[in-house]
Amino acid sequence: QRRVHGLQISDQVALLRLVWSELFVLNAAQCGMPLHIAPMLAAAGLHHSPMAADRVVAFMDQIRIFQEQVEKLKALHVDAAEYSCIKAIVLFTSDACGICDPSHIEQLQEKSQCALEEYCRTTQPHQPTRFGKLLLRLPSLRTISSSVIEQLFFVRLVGKTPIETLIRDMLLSGNTFSWPYMQLPQ
Repeated sequence: QRRVHGLQISDQVALLRLVWSELFVLNAAQCGMPLHIAPMLAAAGLHHSPMAADRVVAFMDQIRIFQEQVEKLKALHVDAAEYSCIKAIVLFTSDACGICDPSHIEQLQEKSQCALEEYCRTTQPHQPTRFGKLLLRLPSLRTISSSVIEQLFFVRLVGKTPIETLIRDMLLSGNTFSWPYMQLPQ
């Protein structure tokens, strides 16, 4: 089976399918994505497809959680190197189902953690708890529903195609495949 950077494609797919939404939140915080509820609800198409009141409340609660997680990351003033290490820590998890080489993935996660710890210690010596604070943000990223992220940011782009399917198709095909669900309006 094809390998990229020591990881089999099947492991890459499994990892990305598990953590894509966490990586999306990290990227949203890193790029300073503006988060205002009204435009997000409009973009999600809630005005076109009526939802029961309890579902709207639950959906808005998920948007609030998303916003809070992004704001908490922004408040830490995470730099690009820290974001890179954090994304690697999130990505290289042996929690993914069906991975072929969990020990290699654990080693990559440990290397990423060590790199982040060393970076924090050398660049922020006046913040001895920074490494811990950054790691403590990670579990809360999983509280954000991937289906809400799909609804908010991707449904108008890819319709009802699950993001996991897009990830699999992109990794398996490289840049040679034309996705039928990505037809842009003329």
